[in-house]
Amino acid sequence: MVWSHNKMVYELDQQEYNIKLAEALKKIPEFKSPAWIELVKSGTGKQRPIEDLDFWYKRSASVLKQIYKRGVVGVSRLRTRYGSKKKRGAKPPIFVRASGKILRTILQQSDKAGFTEIVKYTKGLKKRKPGRVLTKRGKEFMENIK
Repeated sequence: MVWSHNKMVYELDQQEYNIKLAEALKKIPEFKSPAWIELVKSGTGKQRPIEDLDFWYKRSASVLKQIYKRGVVGVSRLRTRYGSKKKRGAKPPIFVRASGKILRTILQQSDKAGFTEIVKYTKGLKKRKPGRVLTKRGKEFMENIK
């Protein structure tokens, strides 16, 4: 079986890799935590605002890893991926999707940094969905994290 991905991303412990990728993203000028991030929740299912100071970089690292793993990813799929259960008191909890603004801004920052690019529908190919894919620079950046 031939793997299309380089094993380096998968060799490390995944939590450890995500933290190292987040630290590397802090050094890139395009990835900046917006001022409004300390005022918002990460989704409607959450009860409290985000308390982690490095949340922006950790979420950015996680989003890049999702794109690396899945290929083409859009905001809608990422909202479902980062969604959570909403507590509704006496009623049973329901699944709600995550905030789109946070994910959209992260994807825009990664576009500016040259790590991702937008892919639209390709005529004649039904399987190709619109969304973001990693560029060669983005793959090299992620594979060089040790």
